[in-house]
Amino acid sequence: MMAVLFIIGIFVPLPLYAEKPGSAEDLANYIKVDDKKPKLNGEFMLTSVGIAPLNTVSLVFAAFDPTVDIQTKSQALGGSDSMADNARINQIYMKTSINEAKANAYKAAKIPYNRNFNGIYVMAIQPDSNFKNKLQVGDTIESVNHKKYDSAKAFQTKIRSQKIGTDLTVGYKRDGKVKETTAKTVALAGAKDMAGIGIILTDDVDVKSDRQVSADLGEIGGPSGGLMFSLEMYDALTSKDLARGRKIAGTGTIDKDGHVGEIGGIDKKVIAAHRAGVDIFLAPYVKPTDENLKYEENGKTNYQVAKETAKKYAPDMKVIPVETFDQAVEKLQN
Repeated sequence: MMAVLFIIGIFVPLPLYAEKPGSAEDLANYIKVDDKKPKLNGEFMLTSVGIAPLNTVSLVFAAFDPTVDIQTKSQALGGSDSMADNARINQIYMKTSINEAKANAYKAAKIPYNRNFNGIYVMAIQPDSNFKNKLQVGDTIESVNHKKYDSAKAFQTKIRSQKIGTDLTVGYKRDGKVKETTAKTVALAGAKDMAGIGIILTDDVDVKSDRQVSADLGEIGGPSGGLMFSLEMYDALTSKDLARGRKIAGTGTIDKDGHVGEIGGIDKKVIAAHRAGVDIFLAPYVKPTDENLKYEENGKTNYQVAKETAKKYAPDMKVIPVETFDQAVEKLQN
């Protein structure tokens, strides 16, 4: 009996997760331009990080694998309260990333497009928020006190103009249904004299054009594919041969102005790219000043980590630093 309990015990999941190299996938398998799979001379590849729950046995293997980091549940879920919230947040980030990538690709290809603001996504809710049991992660806020606005900044300005403790009516959409709720404003975290509703938010936008571009990544989520999406779309929308027969991987968020932002797990993505035979890896670049490094994970920028990882695991792969979409295009052309 004790032996059976011991065997069962070592396979019971622990409150720990393994962060490890994921995969590197050809984006042509996920993106369509004018309802067709892009035919490029080469590949733009989306890299990912793998997250897996650990038990006693897998923990031992993970502890001896230098490419794996062991994380708590909170670290693995990015601070989300649950796996479901984490999945919803990452799907929102993915949708936003795809739309901003489309905007950059259309603009670079000189193709007219419309960027439509739908509202603001609820990404997280402060514990002291009076909307905590009324709004949910994934809701889209469409109006405040029955008035709609054309940007997240306009929403924030309206909310912050209220006094702390003022009743505020928020119109929102959940699962396609329009709803409304009222609660009192609270002091913003870190700003005791400024009113807010106690949520972390991001824009809900749609980007559309007569040239149809779509992307379906299935259950893959997160914002880090923005740069690579935009490059794949741009190459497919134009007659330019940007890939030029190469396997090009990379990572980084993208905003509407083409700025490339840093992400997590870049060392795992470099290893995943190497295992897929990638020639070039594009890494977000931030100048490593003393001030910047104070806020970097482990005191190193994405580019510094990518270079160090490539030197150790992928010495033949070229790591290129990029700050903007335009800079990435220029470096690949040259």
